[in-house]
Amino acid sequence: MTSPSDSKTPSAGQAPPDAPPKNRLRTLVEDLERRVADVALMGGEEKIEKQHERGKMTARERIEHLFDAGTFMEFGTHATFHVGNEEVKGVRAPADGVITGTGRIDGRLVACAAYDFTVLGGSIGTTGEVKVTRVREIALKQRIPIVWLIDSGGARLHPSGGLNQASTIALFSDSGYLFREQVHMSGVVPQVAAMVGPGAAGTAYIPGLADFVPMVRKTSSMALGGPALVKAAVGEEISEEELGGSRVHNEESGVADKEVKSDAECLASIRTFLSFLPQNCTEKPPRRAYAPKPSERLPDAILDVLPDSPKGSYDMKKLVEMLVDDGDLFEMKPKWAKNLLTGFARIGGFPVGIVANNPKYLGGVLDVDSADKAARFITLCDAYTVPLVFLQDVPGFIIGSKMERQGIIRHGAKMLFAVADATVPKLTVVVRKGYGAGYYVMAGRAYEPDVFVAWPTAEISVMGPEGMVSIAMSKMLAAAPTPEVRDAMVKQAADALRPHVDIYKVASHGFVDEIIDPRDTRAVLLRGLELTVNKTVERPWRRRGVVPV
Repeated sequence: MTSPSDSKTPSAGQAPPDAPPKNRLRTLVEDLERRVADVALMGGEEKIEKQHERGKMTARERIEHLFDAGTFMEFGTHATFHVGNEEVKGVRAPADGVITGTGRIDGRLVACAAYDFTVLGGSIGTTGEVKVTRVREIALKQRIPIVWLIDSGGARLHPSGGLNQASTIALFSDSGYLFREQVHMSGVVPQVAAMVGPGAAGTAYIPGLADFVPMVRKTSSMALGGPALVKAAVGEEISEEELGGSRVHNEESGVADKEVKSDAECLASIRTFLSFLPQNCTEKPPRRAYAPKPSERLPDAILDVLPDSPKGSYDMKKLVEMLVDDGDLFEMKPKWAKNLLTGFARIGGFPVGIVANNPKYLGGVLDVDSADKAARFITLCDAYTVPLVFLQDVPGFIIGSKMERQGIIRHGAKMLFAVADATVPKLTVVVRKGYGAGYYVMAGRAYEPDVFVAWPTAEISVMGPEGMVSIAMSKMLAAAPTPEVRDAMVKQAADALRPHVDIYKVASHGFVDEIIDPRDTRAVLLRGLELTVNKTVERPWRRRGVVPV
């Protein structure tokens, strides 16, 4: 037996007898580990607790949820807060308030910049912007998508650490590279700006130039100037939510693409969005494994979607969900310009962009907002080789003095330009109405649809029978003794005219590829997607088209 005095157990503070001697490198590695662990604490426990009290994840928790486990590689960990060339002492600013790096989402590489609100309100510091510039450079050079997780008070303007920030004002003249580079990246790699908190001033333009902008209800906002600046500049007192909250930008301005309930739902939406797109513009979007059914014919329930009345309302979304894989539709801007539905889905595993009139809202007529919504979405799909499926039930563009003052011509021209310019596969189904210029911009025959089919309920005409009667018989109708008599005259004449806009008249000229049984719509679209896998379109050389404003 050994006595306590004979024990070889080292006393406190002593290294084990078999431990290697501490050389300089081991000491430095221990210091590195300490520094990394400190940076991981972000703004400190109190700031993290406040973040959680607001119902928000921290920046690092968001990264953990967004990326495949163990794949995120951070860089710029040891960045610090600088004013000019001077490092600010006495202010806790780990990573200078922004976490940057790359990782994998569903196995595919993605770059990321996540602003950390626990560190100086996630404000943009000079060192932090060096890091974000680096991540943009990597995304562009490696041709991978980039995701911004925005939870930021904007530019870091306040003096700190006893330094006079006024001396750095002139440095503003050497800023703005971020937005210029975003423009250059546009259409090259997918860009996501997720609003998971505030985004004021500089951080508000990031979503303005991004391809996908989800917002979290009640905790996110974006505005060119926050409430304090608005009050100082124009004297308006307004809350952050009223100024630029998720409702404002999802329902009124149309800047945002989706409103979600939580950070977790927001991050899941990013993963879903990216799943429909390729890594960059030189690739095709990934097709998911698909096991074809014995018959692609849809159930008879599709025959009950349309009301008997040509003017009757119905929800186009229900029809779309019948056509796409598993009924899954990822809508873009679902709460804005509801008279037009846009979104991503899959048909037979192929990613597609859906553009569909929705008669449930405003009868499906096109106005300034829906035209802008369509133009933006069509351009996005065309940039990343996502085939477009158009479902037509459109009475045309809305008319009247109010619309003319709003610029319906130029807004409509944006949509027309986008659909005419698109070279991706275009598949058109005329479900019910295709009238006037609405028929054109929904990929009518002149706009190069690769598949152009119609249901037996379809009508294609310069306008509806009632509209033609109202113009042709205007004097006679004006002489009608009562409104009831007038309406009866319009109905009688329109009923007589309707057979002449019948889809079989159009088909008799060979102007549609086929009139199809609605139950075969999905199968026809799937064959069209298989047909157009190697589609090639050549346009006349030009520097660029001049897009209507």
